[in-house]
Amino acid sequence: MSNTIKKTALDRKLDKIRDLEESGKLATKLTNRTVRKIMANKLAVFGTALFLIICILCFAAPLFTQYSSTAISLRDRTAPPSAEHIFGTDQMGRDIWARMLYGGRISIIVGLGSALGAALIGVTLGMYAGYKGGWLDKIIFKVSDVFLSFPQMVLIIIIVALVGQSLENMIVIFILTGWPSMYRMARSKVLSLKEAEFVQALRAFGVSDVKIAFKHLFPNTVGPVVVNITLSTAMFILQEASLSVLGYGVPQEIATWGNIINVITNAGTIRYDWLGYWWMWLPCAIMLILFVLAINFIGDGLRDASDPTQIG
Repeated sequence: MSNTIKKTALDRKLDKIRDLEESGKLATKLTNRTVRKIMANKLAVFGTALFLIICILCFAAPLFTQYSSTAISLRDRTAPPSAEHIFGTDQMGRDIWARMLYGGRISIIVGLGSALGAALIGVTLGMYAGYKGGWLDKIIFKVSDVFLSFPQMVLIIIIVALVGQSLENMIVIFILTGWPSMYRMARSKVLSLKEAEFVQALRAFGVSDVKIAFKHLFPNTVGPVVVNITLSTAMFILQEASLSVLGYGVPQEIATWGNIINVITNAGTIRYDWLGYWWMWLPCAIMLILFVLAINFIGDGLRDASDPTQIG
């Protein structure tokens, strides 16, 4: 009598998946599927292209303008768009196009740097405290409650009034007020997985809590974390612009998109005729809107591609 056991169709499929996983081809297939889903999302592709174009324009600004963002020319004050100044000049004779490009650097650095810093703190605390539990998790959870109990813009204005205005302070303040949402997201993901069978098996083999949290559970949060970073970047850029218009943002001598738009409120008589001097704020406002839309399109595309309920 033969000892060979006839395999069912399900057994053959499982063997095929095992072989793909052992050869490393399964991860490649999943990555390719994610890329295909993003490429199929026309808004995500458009957002990525727009994001790259604006970043190249801003971070390679000397290639696209001959002017400095701080060069003053009183003879050319409030000059309308022309061949010499394609977007005109402001009330101090500074080239608007140059200020938009150089100011975009600062706005992007503030937004992306703050989002990455908030993610680093929030995800680290959420992963470890959420898995460890106990008094550590309770304390951090209560601290995050305190931050989330205040409207974020109000809390930012209070802290700016206490510590003063500077580029470094703005990034630190955004990180301090932005980490609780990242922490909550990472913590909820860990809580949903910490009692899973593979985690219990790791505990039984004596794997340390740190290794379980950051090596085995963290990969399950990468998708939501990346999406949250993109959306937080857009949020921080808008908040910086709003604070600059209110007079609580980056100091006025530093060109940012918010400070450029702020011309309609602090330019003396210009603020009473801001439609007549549209070139001072409208092109920058359009670039800000396009950049934020691009980031949101990218975030939506990443969210759809990383959503397990959408995988097919």
